[in-house]
Parts: sequence; C-alpha cells; structure tokens
Amino acid sequence: MAGISIFKKDNVWIGLGSGLILPGIAYLLVEVIKKNLSFLAKDDLLYIGCVAINLLLLKYAYKYDRELTAKGIISATFVCAFIFFFYKFNK
Repeated sequence: MAGISIFKKDNVWIGLGSGLILPGIAYLLVEVIKKNLSFLAKDDLLYIGCVAINLLLLKYAYKYDRELTAKGIISATFVCAFIFFFYKFNK
C-alpha cells in the first residue's frame, strides 16, 4: 500500500496537523500574491481556495484507507472555515 509518506500512519493528529499546515502555507502565498497584484486585493475566493486544499488531502486519506487521518483533516477544515468566516465578518 504505497502512498504519500505523510499518510503512512493512521492518526487524527497527523490529519489535523496536515489539514492546518497546508492551508496555512497557501494563505501565506495568497497574501504575497495580493500584495503584488492589486486587482486581487479584495478577492476572498483565494482564501476559500486555501481551505479547499484540504479536499485534496481528504481524497488521498480515503484512497489509502486512513479513516482517522481523514477525520483530522475534516476537523481542520472546519477550524479553517470558522477562522475564515470570523475574519470575514469582523472586518
């Protein structure tokens, strides 16, 4: 059962960590892009894309039968979505 090396163990904490770290990296990239391209300064779809990265992780977790890891990724997705909506409505 070959797969992505991050999913060799089935663990909720691995899913939660990867589900928070990868969107965090994507968020930082979005911030850099928005500072350099002024026409994207108010495009919140880029932030939603950061959360959507977890869908790819979730696909691979289920593909390799890592149920606990998938649960961690889903939890991280809800955390990221909550942070996005909190940020969006408190601007």
